[in-house]
Amino acid sequence: MNPKVKRILSAFCYFSLFFAPFLFPAVIYFAVQDRGVTCHAKRSFLSHLFPLIAIPLGIIISAETEFNMTAIIISVILFGLTSFAVMVWNIIQGIKVFTR
Repeated sequence: MNPKVKRILSAFCYFSLFFAPFLFPAVIYFAVQDRGVTCHAKRSFLSHLFPLIAIPLGIIISAETEFNMTAIIISVILFGLTSFAVMVWNIIQGIKVFTR
């Protein structure tokens, strides 16, 4: 496989957070035979799982505390900021892979 195509596929796995968060990395993981590309696909897929788990967890915590304002603020700060950090991490990783 062409090295340029490998870089593009690997970078798109990270950037797919914006257009196909789970589908694109999963398809690339199973469809491409290159070890480097599948490694990036797996890493990006796992990083896309975090917001999927964090946001409902924050809602559950808020509901269990009877929508206490303090619990809502802590949940938003904790899960919202970490989800944002994961998004930034995916962008940085995609840029790093693409520019190598």
